[in-house]
Amino acid sequence: MRNITLEKIVRFGIGVTAMGVLGLILYNYSTLVAYVVLAMILSYILDPFVNRLQRMGMNRTFGITLTLSAVILLLVFISTNVFPLFVGEMIELTENLTIDRIEQIASDVEAKLTEDFSFIPPGFLEENVTQIAAELFDLGKLSTVLGDAVGLFTNIFSAVLVVPFAAFFFLKDGSKIRRDLLQLVPNKYFETTLTLIDKIEKRLGLYFRSVLAQSFIVAFLSWTTLSVAGLENSLSVGISVGIANTIPYFGPIIGYVLSIIVSIIETGDFSLVLVCIIAIFIVQLTDNLVLQPFLFSRSADMHPVAILFIILIGAETAGILGMLIAIPLATVVKITVNQISWSFNNYQVFRIQNTPPAINSS
Repeated sequence: MRNITLEKIVRFGIGVTAMGVLGLILYNYSTLVAYVVLAMILSYILDPFVNRLQRMGMNRTFGITLTLSAVILLLVFISTNVFPLFVGEMIELTENLTIDRIEQIASDVEAKLTEDFSFIPPGFLEENVTQIAAELFDLGKLSTVLGDAVGLFTNIFSAVLVVPFAAFFFLKDGSKIRRDLLQLVPNKYFETTLTLIDKIEKRLGLYFRSVLAQSFIVAFLSWTTLSVAGLENSLSVGISVGIANTIPYFGPIIGYVLSIIVSIIETGDFSLVLVCIIAIFIVQLTDNLVLQPFLFSRSADMHPVAILFIILIGAETAGILGMLIAIPLATVVKITVNQISWSFNNYQVFRIQNTPPAINSS
């Protein structure tokens, strides 16, 4: 009790108030916080390219402008050339997704499965799929879905305007922002905090660059192999497989299921199922043997079993979003725990100094 002072109570109160204000901001302005997080991720991805341009003698501000301009031009190219094709294929698929069509496909798939696997109860697939289809095509919910879609595109448009602008200043003044934040840290924790931030930024930057490169390559390979397999909607499926592949373990399963479903919708039978499975298998084989060892050799530093349970926890907590952010969050936690543990063992400032009792000279 003698260690409790007025100064410590005031500091604790200020800390609790600051955490409460931060939580309130995160809750009420979650969209803006998401934009800031996306801008930070973009700055992590682009920082090595900007640094290389700066080492080549280019002014950093001009290098940032040039790099962001290239990214924006790439996004414009995708939105004007690739996105219309993607939307066109999705519209073509949705035109075939009538309730009668879904029921017929479910019936055919169920007949095929029960023929090969006698333990499957009759009617399990057709009844469930019919119920799900009725929910999806319910006109009362259609307006809600459309409203959500409009809101999504509005947020995307806002993000395209805000994220590059914020990323520019993160790239330009990142060191100054970091220095200003570190001034708030007590001197005895300065070195630990600086090392911790540096390790987190390097690991996250490497991870996000690896995931982005892997997603693009997997999407391109899936599009190519599915086109060779004869799938008409190979572009939309390939892009979806590339995005899903950002989720370890579960992404490849989504790729197989999606290609099988689309092939059945296109043909009305199972003629393309096997070749589509082979096409996705070739892509996953390339990913596992080439891309992951090359791209993730330094960014992944967790046991596969730990990654699996982390993703499951993320899925249970926040669905698809939780699965996407589970690994980065776990990486931050792991680095933080390791660095603090190392500091406790090696820095004297973290150790509790026991004051020896005073010697009575009388």
